[in-house]
Amino acid sequence: MLKLDGIWVHYGTVAAVKGISLEVDENRIVTLIGANGAGKTTTLRAIGGLHHPSQGEIRFRGERIDRLTPERINALGIATVPEGRRLFPQMTVMENLEMGAYLRNDPAGVQRDLEEVFHHFPQVKERCDQLAGTLSGGEQQMVAMGRALMSGPSLMLLDEPSLGLSPIMSQEIAKIVKELHANGRTIVLVEQNARMALLLADHAYVMETGRIAMQGPAAQMRDDPRVRETYLGI
Repeated sequence: MLKLDGIWVHYGTVAAVKGISLEVDENRIVTLIGANGAGKTTTLRAIGGLHHPSQGEIRFRGERIDRLTPERINALGIATVPEGRRLFPQMTVMENLEMGAYLRNDPAGVQRDLEEVFHHFPQVKERCDQLAGTLSGGEQQMVAMGRALMSGPSLMLLDEPSLGLSPIMSQEIAKIVKELHANGRTIVLVEQNARMALLLADHAYVMETGRIAMQGPAAQMRDDPRVRETYLGI
């Protein structure tokens, strides 16, 4: 479904991602784990079109996308839930959700996806008229995920969905990620909570200083001594 081949991404003269290659099969959850600064978020931003790679190719369903605009990539079926939620705080929850569908021209499909959002996030439905900036961190994360769903994606890029949330809310977000996957969504998950990420994912890539240091089935990564010591604190 998604393939990165030899991707390099630079900020000025500094290489943040150094020739990585990875694949995401349809109907799978793939996670990227690693320390801060490893290049995980930059990788997601490259997939979503916010940073164009200086080298390499990104293909989605066989089509090269690494030179497309974020709008075009979103229209192809890739939606990003950014780190820090990035809501429009002075707009209502409903207005934020509607922004997720701004490229669409299928009212019936938009309404169907809105009902799906409300199914996954009943709290969001209760706060439709509330300003997004007044919500709790967990509620804002739900709105951000709901906004992404409103674009009708087949692939979702989730960047640190549990960041700054309580353990209970983090468990709730993990449950919702499972539900989204069960409903047919393919997910690329970047998550500092490596334990949660490896429990959710089918396949894992471990990034270190811009490179892929290890990869394999998530269950195998959970049992790897190096991963257990470095990322799971065991």
